[in-house]
Amino acid sequence: MLVVHVHVHVVPDQVEAFRAATVANARESVREPGIARFDVLQQEGDATRFVLVEVYRDEAAPARHKETAHYQTWRDAVAPMMASPRTSVRFANTFPADDAW
Repeated sequence: MLVVHVHVHVVPDQVEAFRAATVANARESVREPGIARFDVLQQEGDATRFVLVEVYRDEAAPARHKETAHYQTWRDAVAPMMASPRTSVRFANTFPADDAW
């Protein structure tokens, strides 16, 4: 399992459009066999800040995800909505066990 937290800072007047595009992407992403979970979180107190929690079943799944039409549509749609480039942090799963996802 590979867990990735993607941190996104959105331009204030683009928050609703970003949220809609991101939820649409997440709905499709959870249908991919290589994705165990895809959460969209919005920060309390600063609605322009989001964290995407992406849980992949193997190391190759992120690359497969980036080849999908829904990801590419999302990437292109949200690029002008970013207040700064998105960043990500990769984590190794500790608990629950990989087979419990």
